[in-house]
Amino acid sequence: MIFALILPACYPRFQQIRRFGAGVYKLEVETEADWWEVEALYDLCFAPGRTALSSYRLRNGVPKVAELCLTLRDHDGILAAVIRYWPVTVGGKPVLLLGPVAVHPTRQGEGLGGLLIHESLPEAFRLGWERVLLVGDAPYYQRFGFRKLEGVVMPPPTNPDRVLGLALRPGAWEGVKGSVRKAKGVVAPG
Repeated sequence: MIFALILPACYPRFQQIRRFGAGVYKLEVETEADWWEVEALYDLCFAPGRTALSSYRLRNGVPKVAELCLTLRDHDGILAAVIRYWPVTVGGKPVLLLGPVAVHPTRQGEGLGGLLIHESLPEAFRLGWERVLLVGDAPYYQRFGFRKLEGVVMPPPTNPDRVLGLALRPGAWEGVKGSVRKAKGVVAPG
């Protein structure tokens, strides 16, 4: 069996069908109608206290970057994986906070989380974002270009070794230091 990735028209660079793995997946921008299903997948994949984590406190009450929040559904329309992005600031500079990324337990190991990351980062660049931040395992996220950030401090309790960043434009993280802050108002890319 061959997987084909059916990509939405809202992504100009994604107007083709791509082969992926051993089945068919449809990649779409998350809609309001997806909210409950996406939240249920996050509940399934993460600990019950996930919303108490520091990254969730940065997201609370802040609109997500809707163009980058993606769902991946199989040929039966079943939600297989999701990714979200949120605006934050570091040292007064706009930053994208990646996450959470979740893959249904029955689909883990198929590369779907990686696919969402690979597809969303170029779109973030196209939209004008310069830098991305996440809290995660360096050995996993290094394959996408993420590196440990020095001088960038997430709210506690966050292990500083898990604070990772990616420059979408060369040098975008140079001189960007300080505490990660919740976005106030509209945060434009750059």
